[in-house]
Amino acid sequence: MAKPDAVKLLGDVPLFEGLSKSELTQIARAAKEVTHREGSVLAREGQSGIGFFLITDGTAGVTIGERSAAKLGPGDFFGEISLLDGGPRTATVTAETSVTTLGLTPWDFRRLVENNPAIASKMLRVMAQRLRASSDDMRH
Repeated sequence: MAKPDAVKLLGDVPLFEGLSKSELTQIARAAKEVTHREGSVLAREGQSGIGFFLITDGTAGVTIGERSAAKLGPGDFFGEISLLDGGPRTATVTAETSVTTLGLTPWDFRRLVENNPAIASKMLRVMAQRLRASSDDMRH
């Protein structure tokens, strides 16, 4: 059974906005909870992404090159685009404390959307809206 807080946190991820609680619950069930030790590298800049991660507990630092770029905590996420394209990571994410994540691999995600086309349809709509908005921003 998916944790209610995981469902709520997933609902705050822009890629998943517009999904029903039932659909978010299916995603939460497909995700795997993993705890990483302090100092563990969760994602390395330039390497292929192996999926999406949502932080449920702990903090992590984000670096681009050698520069600190952000701090992540519960509710923050990374790797959502690699669910779709498997492209390289654009930053390194390192656990600053013990960090618990919900992880979703591309193959689990693919199986989920193949079995639930409504999830894919809603996500495509969100992505199209975001692409249109970013194109409009570039024109102004």
